[in-house]
Parts: sequence; C-alpha cells; structure tokens
Amino acid sequence: MRALVTGAAGFLGQYITEALLRRGDTVVNVSRGRYPTLDALGVESISLDLGNADTLEAQNQLVSACRGVDVVFHSAAISGIGEPWERYYRTNTLGTQNLLRAAQLAGVRKFVFTSSPSVTFAGEPQCNVDESAPYPKTWLSHYPHSKALAEEMVLSANGEAGMLTCALRPHLIWGPRDKALIPRLIARARSGRLCRVGDGTNLVDMIYVENAADAHLQAADALEVGAPVCGRAYFLSQGEPVNCWEWINELLSLYDLPPVKRSISFRTAWRVGSICETIWKTFHWQSDPPMTRFLAAQLAYSHYFNITRAQQDFGYSPRISYEAGMTALREEFLRGSAKK
Repeated sequence: MRALVTGAAGFLGQYITEALLRRGDTVVNVSRGRYPTLDALGVESISLDLGNADTLEAQNQLVSACRGVDVVFHSAAISGIGEPWERYYRTNTLGTQNLLRAAQLAGVRKFVFTSSPSVTFAGEPQCNVDESAPYPKTWLSHYPHSKALAEEMVLSANGEAGMLTCALRPHLIWGPRDKALIPRLIARARSGRLCRVGDGTNLVDMIYVENAADAHLQAADALEVGAPVCGRAYFLSQGEPVNCWEWINELLSLYDLPPVKRSISFRTAWRVGSICETIWKTFHWQSDPPMTRFLAAQLAYSHYFNITRAQQDFGYSPRISYEAGMTALREEFLRGSAKK
C-alpha cells in the first residue's frame, strides 16, 4: 500500500517507515525539512509545516500529498514541557486538523494517530488504567492538552468521508536512535543534575520503539469497516511495568554512569516546579524548565496501563523483549564509543 508518514525522520516515525518499507509498502514523508536518511531509503519527501498549512496553496499541497494514499500515520508532534501554548496548539492540534481535512478531501481510507497516555494524566497515580479513563478537567502541561484535543478530533472523524481512524498511546518510547528521552537523561546524569523524585517505589510503563512501530502497522491493517479498532484509542506498552528509578539506574549503567544517589520529596519537587513555571512564563523562556508540576508528578507517581484492548482488537504483543531492547541500547553505545 501507499502510506503517508508525518515526521518520518523522527524517532518513532523512522521505525514506522522502515517497517513499512520492509514489507514492500511505499512511503511518503511530510515534514518541515528534508532528510538524507529518508532519501537513502527511497522515501518521497514533501516539505510542509502542518501547523502553518492555512493558506490555500499549502492546503492544496497537502491534499495533493494525500492523493493515492491508503493510510496516514501521523506521528509528528512537538513534545517537551517548555514551549508556549500557542506553539503546541498550532503544531499538535491545528496541524492534526489540517492533515485530517486534507486526508478526507483526498479520499484516504485510514488514519492512525500517535497520541500519548499523558492525555489522561491529571497529576495522580495511574495503576492499570484502561481506555475508559477520561481526559483531565485541568491540565498541568500544554503538551498533553494539545494532544488530547487532537486525539478527540481524530476519533470523532471516524466514519466521516469514508475514513476510518484510531489513536495509539505508546508510553515512554525508548531504544536505539532516540534523540530525546535517553539523551536528556544521560545529559542530566553527566552534569550532576539528575535526582530521584519521591520515594523511588513508583512503577511505570514503557515501550521499546520497534514494538510501538509494529503496533501502528497492526492497527492500520485492522482498520476495516465494522472492526472494533475504528474510532478507538489504545494504550501501548511492554505489557509489564517496571520500577521507574531502577530502570533509570539500569539505563545509566548501560552508559557507564553511576546510579542516581540524590533525592527530593514529591512535595519539594512540586513546589520547585511551580516556581519554575512562573519564572519561565514571566520571562517567556522557551527552553524546558528543570522541573514542573507535571514532571514532578510523572517522576514520583506510578503510571501504568492495561493493554488488553490492543491485544484483543488488533493482536498487539511486544515482539522485542525488555532484555533484548536493553542489549540493543548497550550495543549502540559501544559502537558510538568505538568511533570516537
């Protein structure tokens, strides 16, 4: 089939692209830039900022990109905790709206949206939560708010103009070629700025990147008229939560770094986060603050999810084990060290 992938040069997007190409599908990438890695794979790339596709010319270009496409995988987004609301909303929410409209006008049959479990996070522990969990009434961070608005839009569009939709919520995606989660963690550890928040007993879900990519293809293949996957959201993980800080220490050991020794209480982290948010907002700084209330709650509280619905509706099962994924990370680090 012919697939359109947004953010195909991103962490998850590139794994989705490679999985599609391995099975013989054709891939079109829509993103703001051009990437030699995608050119080398034979991917057709179209340079377009989805959040700014408001002009008639940009809209026509986006519709043209969607013509002949069987399925859209919308994985592009701005993440993090430090950007202003307007940027999250324009990229994550309006960008999704623009792509949805173009896909409908072009007659695309399937639309798979990469969402986030944080769309249900209200700053409280989440233990074995399933998809019946509602969106929060108040938001601690702009990113999940913007993603929730986009997810709601995608799911509501199911059945419109003959298009079938679903949303996937992979939690803490990790693996080789990560340019966000693990590099930030390692950088903080090396600079001495990493400390444990809370009592260190919280359990969290995560997912190896190839398993997240597999789930996207499985969900797309299952999107057929009358199938249960249509119009639904799905949590994704390795299927077994881990102790957050034991996992972080194990990650650090892969990079020959010592375990986290310093710690602060959740209440202290919450207060520091509130102060940082005020300062960053006052001075309009667009970098990620060292702490926010959202981050404090994420680092201190348990949050893991029930993936039964994904297992039942489209046969999701993690192909790569936790141990195999950690081995792949260590091998990537050793290869990088050998080149230096």
